[in-house]
Amino acid sequence: MESCTNAHKGARSGLLMILMSAILWGTVGVFVQRLYSLSEANPLSIGLFRLGIASPTLLLVCASHLGWQTFRIARRDLMLMLLTGAMTAFYQVCYFAAIGYIGVAAATLITLCTAPIWVAVLALVLLRERLSLGIFLAGLCAIGGTILLINVDSGAMTVQSKTTWGICLALSSAVGYASVTLCSRSLARRYHPLQSLMVSFLAGTIFLFPATLLTGLVFQYPLEGWLSLLYLGIITTALAYLLYFSGMRHTPATIASIVTLVEPLTSTLLAWWILGERLDTGGFVGGGLLILSIGLLYWEGLRQNRHASKKAKRCV
Repeated sequence: MESCTNAHKGARSGLLMILMSAILWGTVGVFVQRLYSLSEANPLSIGLFRLGIASPTLLLVCASHLGWQTFRIARRDLMLMLLTGAMTAFYQVCYFAAIGYIGVAAATLITLCTAPIWVAVLALVLLRERLSLGIFLAGLCAIGGTILLINVDSGAMTVQSKTTWGICLALSSAVGYASVTLCSRSLARRYHPLQSLMVSFLAGTIFLFPATLLTGLVFQYPLEGWLSLLYLGIITTALAYLLYFSGMRHTPATIASIVTLVEPLTSTLLAWWILGERLDTGGFVGGGLLILSIGLLYWEGLRQNRHASKKAKRCV
């Protein structure tokens, strides 16, 4: 009875930690937009500072939690972690740039809600996973939602260049995020999540540094700007990921994925409340379709899990 009670407490605390991490991630867009208004900040500079501040923080956490085990990494897995770091830097920079073109709400919805679709597509191509009806319908919803979020001039039937770049950047960010997800799946089987996360963030910082120097590293920020960068690095990156992976120890992956839908909801509400951004009727319908696509994917995952359980019972 006591172990059952402890399990329930662990499940509740896990859900709360994942919920908090999703809320923290949902504030990223507003702070990035604020940095744009306070300074001459560019996406590469913000991405570099965010990963650069988070990396030593995660290194301290990993060293205290894992000790020397933190640095015991096979060469093959180190290359995979470096790839994860490169794609982490890529998707963050694309997301920050997309915010500058199409705003927080649209950039967040397109990036986060199409990422699972890209995961399914990449898994189909790279891992030869079967494309089920549920995944196909989710893909249609994601494509339709993305189209509705694009600001189309009904008279000329043309898309503004600025909006087109924003959509492409958001979709590129989703591809990068999906690549990180697939790489993390492989690493999670052999390493503690914080270990691969720390190495990946450090690698992302190293990859971003020369690119940021070439395009113009922005150092001049007012006090509010530096506080925003510290918040992005420590709170929304190091702390948020720590909360998420800690919560995952007590929470099934499917439930955790559903809870993280609070992130785009938080971003959209904050963009509406603080930044005064607006979505028209088509935008709301498009956002709803994107979220519906996620729901279809999670339903498909549950269906496949039930099928696998029944097959295992028959074998026994």
